[in-house]
Amino acid sequence: MYPTIYHALYDMFGLDWTWTKLLNSFGFFVALAFVVASYTLGLELKRKGREGHLKSERRKIILGKGPEWADVITNGIIGFIVGWKFVYLFLNSARLFQPGETPQQHIFSSEGYWFLGLIMGLAFGAWKWWEYKKNQLPEPKEQVVEFHIFEYTGTITFLAAIFGIIGAKLFHLFENPDEFLAFFKSPDLNSFLSGLTVYGGLIVGAAGVLVFAWRKNIPLLHLTDSATPGMILAYGIGRIGCQVSGDGDWGIVNAAPKPSWLSWLPDWMWAYDYPNNVNGVLGPSADTFGMRITDPSIPCFEGYCTHLVPAVWPTPFYETIMAVLIFGFLWSIRKRVKIPGIITAGYLILNGMERFLIESIRVNNKFDLFGLQATQAQVIAVLFVLSGVGMFLFLRKRSAAV
Repeated sequence: MYPTIYHALYDMFGLDWTWTKLLNSFGFFVALAFVVASYTLGLELKRKGREGHLKSERRKIILGKGPEWADVITNGIIGFIVGWKFVYLFLNSARLFQPGETPQQHIFSSEGYWFLGLIMGLAFGAWKWWEYKKNQLPEPKEQVVEFHIFEYTGTITFLAAIFGIIGAKLFHLFENPDEFLAFFKSPDLNSFLSGLTVYGGLIVGAAGVLVFAWRKNIPLLHLTDSATPGMILAYGIGRIGCQVSGDGDWGIVNAAPKPSWLSWLPDWMWAYDYPNNVNGVLGPSADTFGMRITDPSIPCFEGYCTHLVPAVWPTPFYETIMAVLIFGFLWSIRKRVKIPGIITAGYLILNGMERFLIESIRVNNKFDLFGLQATQAQVIAVLFVLSGVGMFLFLRKRSAAV
């Protein structure tokens, strides 16, 4: 396991770049997931625009205006933060990880290079001001341009990220009310930022995007059909982050011997003990026990030198495989499907089935629902499948009636 990018670079290439300890490996894959989702969304919105499903609009713009001071000030603030905090963290990264130190206490403090921040803030602001002045005309003129829906890709991705993080945290707190109470007893930004529930992020993130699309008169079904293949691929990439970092989204104990017909698989694909997991689990955890690594053949990263006993199902790895397969299927049929919303319905059905199945071997809190034991994710997964089936039947019937 590689809790941070530093541990991966050091183990694989021998690079001792201390500042990369600030880059959490799970966060790296989450960021990559958003990039991939945004890219596939943009490709589909462009295709649907070319095929006439999404209409462009004509907008009037003013060319050659003077400096927009809101942009100049925003650029200056960004420059200040870079010089004040980011340069400071980079140059002092070695001492941020000394025994007894946590990077969070430095990141969320007033420490930094204030003078350098002011200099870089002025430089960034001046650069933006110069850009405006360079393009300023003696007499600003009006021009009509075509605005295409795919140009909203960045905005849609940003809204999905912001609302997704909020939703992921809210659903996690609902599933773990003890953490909610503990936070108010002893507020801590680091604990607030940790612990996210995927379905919460998906539901609230989608809600935020759909409200935006409705206000901008973007056809909702065409938008969701464009987004959902990339969403499931992004989910799989995010699960790579769970697997690489060992963030606790693993399965229950797998004490069964590997079947002979799977002998060709590496052992870790059947049962894995997550050495050097990012949680540094030591002591009892669910139905496993975290113990210090004693095998000299396994690297022992300071602060993370533990593994699970006994080994568990590597569920993030399985989810990545299933997510890639679902993406491949949706992506391969997207051009042949003529009814808007069918791709979205397929996504809901396949996503729900995948998550319901994996929950049977995954560690999670269970609720008593009408006498049945189920996890929050399983309940939502069933609703996804039912919604997807209902949506598919409704759209097919409506299409046949036209």
